[in-house]
Amino acid sequence: MTKLYCDTSNLKDIKNCIKKHNISGVTTNPSIMRNEGVRKYKEHCSKILKLVKNKPFSVEVFADYDQEIINQAKKICLWGKNIYVKVPVINTKGKFLKKVIKELNNNNIKLNITAVFTLKQIIDIKKNINKTTPVIISIFCGRIADLGINPEPLVAKTKVMFKNYKNVKILWASVREVYNFYQAKKVNCDLITVPPNLIKKIRSKKITPKKYSINTVKQFFSDGKKSKFKL
Repeated sequence: MTKLYCDTSNLKDIKNCIKKHNISGVTTNPSIMRNEGVRKYKEHCSKILKLVKNKPFSVEVFADYDQEIINQAKKICLWGKNIYVKVPVINTKGKFLKKVIKELNNNNIKLNITAVFTLKQIIDIKKNINKTTPVIISIFCGRIADLGINPEPLVAKTKVMFKNYKNVKILWASVREVYNFYQAKKVNCDLITVPPNLIKKIRSKKITPKKYSINTVKQFFSDGKKSKFKL
């Protein structure tokens, strides 16, 4: 079963998704935080932790050099037992963060290895993690699809590669549309992280394509009348 995570830092949305949509965890990142006006990183994460309680919560570092990332990760992991520290698979120069992943993994720090795009990156991850410390591998399927590439085969290969790693979960990230949820389920992806507006659509009662077609035409017709367009 593919578990549904909420991808946001908005406290109201998180509370609503936990209460109404039965989400299993929360993820966020510095870009989301910045876009939502967060100024005090640790303080805001503490507020999210109070809402999620024991659910997994992924919090990302914002450093680029190995030791800086390691130092930030060691601080972040102390904020809560349910925290997964998000570290990028590579740095801004494209270098695989072998030292970061290996050291943090061997120090029993739960990781969410993020911004994963290629099979080579996934192979490198496998070479540098153990079979005990929890790890989430976040494959950026939405951005891969933006390149005109179907991400499903990559997720399916990754699932096979880690079939003997009970500590590893594969996450479908950068969701663009509701259909991505069904793609993730199709390839038996463990997790998918979704913006709040799409979670609402996923959990809503579905209508038939024919009914949706009628609703769409009604909307266009109504807007045309309200606008009082003339030819």
